[in-house]
Amino acid sequence: MSYDRTLTRVETYFDKTATRTWERLTSDAPVSRIRETVRRGRDDMRALLLSRLPENLGGARILDAGCGTGQMTAELAARGGDVMAVDISPSLVDIARKRLPIDLHGRVTFHAGDMLAPTLGTFDYVIAMDSLIYYGGTDIAQALGTLGKRTGSHVNFTVAPRTPLLMMMWRAGQLFPRSDRSPTMVPHAPDTLNHALNETSTSGSLTALKRITSGFYISQAMEFTP
Repeated sequence: MSYDRTLTRVETYFDKTATRTWERLTSDAPVSRIRETVRRGRDDMRALLLSRLPENLGGARILDAGCGTGQMTAELAARGGDVMAVDISPSLVDIARKRLPIDLHGRVTFHAGDMLAPTLGTFDYVIAMDSLIYYGGTDIAQALGTLGKRTGSHVNFTVAPRTPLLMMMWRAGQLFPRSDRSPTMVPHAPDTLNHALNETSTSGSLTALKRITSGFYISQAMEFTP
């Protein structure tokens, strides 16, 4: 499936189907034990990606690519960064805007749309937490190439790792009619992503960081340096 078609499916899912689920998951409201593991995993991954950036982001422009309900956005702004917070779901962007502490409003620009849009400008850093997990290797490589050309330092992102559990879930998801599926995570290994970078002539280096596993949350942090 092409990048544009996957993007449309992701928009429909998060803007129409899963908005309330994500609003609750990313709050302090009680959730099920399974979703609590996902919440903890996402908290740990957010902390890991933030650790790759300077503590003081004053003067830096950062793209929060796939900002969701704005947890990463708020932390980047609290460090002094000038944040462009982008998500394909207008509903999630509205939640992020409402949740942002009032004293940080001057440091954040929200935008509902494609995180790869050239009109967003250039950045010192890019963070794409769990926003590329639905795409194939070629699409990820091309996205990294697009973002890398507009990034002064590095792009930190996550992928679904190729574990036996995730591969089983991915194969099971292919059995459903395409119209009935929610967006399915596409598992990747670092070497296959490097191969995709070479195949698409995307220049830059890829580094595998830490894998976060918390119950039903399994995600691999990566760093791309153009």
